Amino acid sequence: MKKLVFASLMALSSMSLVVAPKLHSQDITIKDPAEYNAYQMANSQQDPKQKAAALDSFLKQYPQSVVKQPVLEELLELYWKQQDNEHILSTANSLLQVEPNSPQAILYSVIVKKGQCAQSSDQATCDDVAALAQKGLALQKPAATAADQWEKLTHAAFPIFHSAIAADDTVKKEYKDAQDQYTQELHMYSDDESKSTGLNDTLLLAQAYAQPGSTQDLKQACWFFARVWDFAPAQYKAQIEPKLEYYYKKFHGGLDGLDQLKQQAQASKVPPPGWTIAPAKSPQEQIHDLINTTPDLNTLALADKETILAMGSKADADKLWALLQEKETQVPGIVIAATADQIQVAVTQDAKDAKVADFIVNLKKPLTAAELKTIQPGFEFKLAAPDAMLVGTYDSYRQVPATDKTSQSAEIALKDGEYVPAEKHKPAAAHHPVRRPR
Repeated sequence: MKKLVFASLMALSSMSLVVAPKLHSQDITIKDPAEYNAYQMANSQQDPKQKAAALDSFLKQYPQSVVKQPVLEELLELYWKQQDNEHILSTANSLLQVEPNSPQAILYSVIVKKGQCAQSSDQATCDDVAALAQKGLALQKPAATAADQWEKLTHAAFPIFHSAIAADDTVKKEYKDAQDQYTQELHMYSDDESKSTGLNDTLLLAQAYAQPGSTQDLKQACWFFARVWDFAPAQYKAQIEPKLEYYYKKFHGGLDGLDQLKQQAQASKVPPPGWTIAPAKSPQEQIHDLINTTPDLNTLALADKETILAMGSKADADKLWALLQEKETQVPGIVIAATADQIQVAVTQDAKDAKVADFIVNLKKPLTAAELKTIQPGFEFKLAAPDAMLVGTYDSYRQVPATDKTSQSAEIALKDGEYVPAEKHKPAAAHHPVRRPR
């Protein structure tokens, strides 16, 4: 699923949190007439870009001016309204050297750097923005700031600070901390704000709860996926619903009760006390039932087969493997890694979430340099024309135990693999998915 963004932080470009006071409103006196005239001339510019350039020139000419801080504050506001990220960061850095606890400089830096963290997932960038956000959360109201102005500032800024810390936690796969930060953020929003500004991070909270490992809580994940589905724009609902259904079935065992969950989540931004979803049978019990109620195990979807091999009892897994071994299959999924001789693919949703391969396809003939350039991590093989497809013959499998950050899974090796480019892919036969256990 493509990353969904319902309310980008950068869409807050109209927000103006700090407006630098004019010189005459401060107890500041510029004694040098030439400096005073230069300031007045720069400050009188009407065009925002021209004013920013004039104020910047003023500071270069008078780097130790007594009005350096208010000029930097006004410059930062001008660059913020222009969404000039490069100058936002450089001006904020200069302002922090003058006033280390400037809420304006900290907030705008966090917003810009959080966007950079989201785009690159660079650990140093994400750590930097998280540290700055922690500093922002520790800010105290300046004596000269009115209580209502400070409340307005913190209401806008503190959720963003929690979001930035959560983003850093997610990059480091510290999902429990990410859950805590996103939850604190969500509590800071009003109910209406949670349906708009807070909706994107509600989705990220759902995903944090869904991550494989010891911090996974599928009941919580289902609530927040349902909440996002309730209020997401129509064009996004079709992308959210498969995840909601997947995790709901995985926890509950079926889709009964899902409509009631959607109604409950619509009424509250967080689950109410005592709320629950009835858990399903154990994975092994579900798998055993599935095997006993499926006349032809060959008709199971590929992800269902992987689940049986990963989590079924030895008898049930061996029963399926006896049918699969030496048979050819398509492998739809996301490429995790590829070499000329081997393509590693994540097929199940758990494998995609953890970004690990559960199918290892050893190729019959090496990929060409041009093909290998195409099949990069993130490339997706699908089942239907006209997309490229990957096929191989079942060769071996092993169960992979759960870890602190991953669920129990199977690693399935295929031999005689073949990459079929999109232009050579003929329409596949109709695929009839069979209900899989969760």
